[in-house]
Amino acid sequence: MKRLFTRGAILSMKEREPLLTDAAMLVDGDRIAWVGNGLPPKQEWDELVDMKDRLLLPGWVNTHNHAAMTLLRGYADDLPLQIWLEKHMWPMEARFQAQQVQAGTRLAVLEMIRGGTTCFADMYDHMDEVAQVVADSGIRARLCRGVIGLGSEVERRSKLEEAVQFVRDWDGGADGRITTMLGPHAPYTCPPDYIRQIVEQAESLDQPIHTHLSETMAEVEQNVNDYGVRPVEHLDRLGVFRRPTLVAHAVHVNDEEIALLADRGVKISHNPGSNLKLGSGIAPISLMFRYGLKPALGTDGAASNNNLDLLGEIQLAALIHKGAEQNPEAVPAIQALAMGTRFGAEALFLEKEIGTLEPGKKADFISVDLTGPHMQPAHDLVSHLVYAASSADVQDVYVDGRPLMRNRQLLTLDEEKIRWEAQQAFHAIAPEKNLPDDGR
Repeated sequence: MKRLFTRGAILSMKEREPLLTDAAMLVDGDRIAWVGNGLPPKQEWDELVDMKDRLLLPGWVNTHNHAAMTLLRGYADDLPLQIWLEKHMWPMEARFQAQQVQAGTRLAVLEMIRGGTTCFADMYDHMDEVAQVVADSGIRARLCRGVIGLGSEVERRSKLEEAVQFVRDWDGGADGRITTMLGPHAPYTCPPDYIRQIVEQAESLDQPIHTHLSETMAEVEQNVNDYGVRPVEHLDRLGVFRRPTLVAHAVHVNDEEIALLADRGVKISHNPGSNLKLGSGIAPISLMFRYGLKPALGTDGAASNNNLDLLGEIQLAALIHKGAEQNPEAVPAIQALAMGTRFGAEALFLEKEIGTLEPGKKADFISVDLTGPHMQPAHDLVSHLVYAASSADVQDVYVDGRPLMRNRQLLTLDEEKIRWEAQQAFHAIAPEKNLPDDGR
């Protein structure tokens, strides 16, 4: 099917390409066929879609998430990372079964689509359930079975086998919307020999690696005490960076480590909201840019954020570094938008398919309403998008040229059912919580 989207503003997010006004975009099947002013030459279309008073741009790319943790949103707030994880999150997650992962992931995907996210990375357990939700909902995702190596040798072997089997079963699934990775949780949860085994499997399967890195100063100090070096050098010695690698957080990295990450081509997922809420710190993003890195953005799980609003992360990234560095030029608005779109696609090794609006790319895009009073006067739409807009301004969401939301109406998900099932799934693992009935 060919759809022509007309009379809108278009921000392609191609480098140095200006915003187009009174523009059009032709989508042929799952790909973009043409972008420009006026009408495409010598073309016919099946549907004409009026985008007057709307801005079209690539969908947000959330490069680090644990989607099913929506069920634990608000369960344990205002705690340091290790206490939050070990005393609250891990005991609750040990109760998760397939029902909880499925329900939590559906709730997450619902929230992400409503907010304009068209692609996300996820690291968790029961990943078959996650993949099936992705397949059913129409969203795009890069998925991995998160592997923690703190148990017995039998448990470690079983988890790694599950991670490998997940890659074999789902890489390229859902008409190519699902791609995979291997996911050792972190250097402080995976012994060195275990990480080496994961690297070997990544090489055998030709897979990227996704892991947590230097999120807190405490984990950096622990790594030095345990292995004699900081986490970046530790992972480099173990061969992790021989593979295409995406690391989440990288809050506590120094100049030498940033230079090494840049030299190895490592991708960074900056999670400003989660890092602030957990008191982990503020990653040195401006320094990373100076070394040639292109940090992308992630929300982390909804238990530590507590939402999956990537536009909120774009806005945080544009603001907090200005304040922390006392430099209003630290992260300009257009750079923050790139972190949530083009750099996100690069971080997930999907830049050939998504991240910009240009002919040949997948038709993953959103529209934003420009008529709200907070979007006026409409003289600088990039500024308004970063500093004034909210996720509620997202009107349309398309992935592979297929509408997942039009005019704020969801087309692939039953919102009421998802909300109810999430509540029931939480009740099933936390019966001691005296929660109000939702009235259904």
